[in-house]
Amino acid sequence: MARPAPLSGFPEWLPEGRIVEQHVLDTFRRTFELWGFASVETRAAEPLDELLRKGEIDKEVYLLRRLHAEGDDDTGRQLGLHFDLTVPFARYVLENAGKLHFPFRRYQIQKVWRGERPQEGRYREFRQADVDVVGNGELPFHHDVEVAQVMAEAVAGLPLPQLRLQLNNRKLIEGFYRGLGAPDVPAVMRAVDKIDKLAPDAVRELLVTEAKLDDAQASRCLALAGISAPDASFVDRVLALGVRDDLLDEGLHELVQVVEGVAALRGERFDVTADLRIARGLDYYTGTVYETRMAGFEHLGSVCSGGRYDSLASDGSTTYPGVGISFGVTRVLAPLLARGALRATRSVPSAVLVAVTAEEGRPASAAVAARLRARGVPAEVAPSAAKFGRQIRHADRRGIPFVWFVQEGGGHEVKDIRSGEQVAADPQTWTPPEEDLHPRVVAG
Repeated sequence: MARPAPLSGFPEWLPEGRIVEQHVLDTFRRTFELWGFASVETRAAEPLDELLRKGEIDKEVYLLRRLHAEGDDDTGRQLGLHFDLTVPFARYVLENAGKLHFPFRRYQIQKVWRGERPQEGRYREFRQADVDVVGNGELPFHHDVEVAQVMAEAVAGLPLPQLRLQLNNRKLIEGFYRGLGAPDVPAVMRAVDKIDKLAPDAVRELLVTEAKLDDAQASRCLALAGISAPDASFVDRVLALGVRDDLLDEGLHELVQVVEGVAALRGERFDVTADLRIARGLDYYTGTVYETRMAGFEHLGSVCSGGRYDSLASDGSTTYPGVGISFGVTRVLAPLLARGALRATRSVPSAVLVAVTAEEGRPASAAVAARLRARGVPAEVAPSAAKFGRQIRHADRRGIPFVWFVQEGGGHEVKDIRSGEQVAADPQTWTPPEEDLHPRVVAG
């Protein structure tokens, strides 16, 4: 069989990279559960019409079909793989509303699929970590602050480059455009959303030709999009533009609460700013919106995003509003691992390799490893009874810091192969230093 060619857009990690990914996922799980969020996992496939009912993403959906199928699935509906975790979560809430307690607090860490052109930061199969709160009929605004806080706390505990959370509010920008007299508010929003991809003059032209604004209105839209601040000072700058609208006032008030609510979590690895360019592309957002850039990797775009969606889930009689934020695990890890900017201190879980003096002595070595594992020390037995130097080199290549020797008289010694120190040890009591017990994830 010929050596298989890589499949573009479907990342796979070597063991060291997988250790890094698992550390990130464990950090998210631990943090989300500390805040009281319950884990759910939804099916990979959804009816295509459900996937396409919000947003313009029809070209990104992978269809699901059996090789020998003559038609659609047995329901008569075409199926597609989910492209995010929010749309299937909305369906999950509707199906299980009678069994859930509201407000329902969920986190979900799962793979999703999009048929995009593969490039750094964009993949066909990738993993996301989402956290959402959904209400029955209503959802208090303080949850908008809470989901930003929980995600900020999670990422602040990871050895990543600094992440900057950029905040805005759809009510603010829609109210501003409405107060400005824009005849087509969604068209204005679509044009301004391209401000990071196009020159200001090109955005101005879109505002005039497609959104039907005059030059003065277009100038004030661009001025609004240029406002950013680390605190509530953005409010005065918005009001100075001379536009008034009740929805604008509501959005300003809500954005101040989120900015101030997350401010205490600022630090070396996390920052927050109000950025009035941010709108989010999908049309189900109705209030707070979140986007996040990673220092040194701004070309990736947003790596952690979300917002408030007041009408995503509805059964016709009851509406289930929610707010959530999603971290692009693969989008962040792939470039960091490729550049060596994030690594594991070893490529295997084992902290100890138990040497084998001779094959007839393997049961004694296996017994030592079993006693170590019973006390939570990851251990494995050498694959062959080679010379000790060769067994030590085997441990070194795998990053295992300690080699255990069973003495002929029944004694035991353990060697730190980094320092060369070798001491007597008891498998019933010996434990490696805390920093060596498990692989650690560090900046490269």
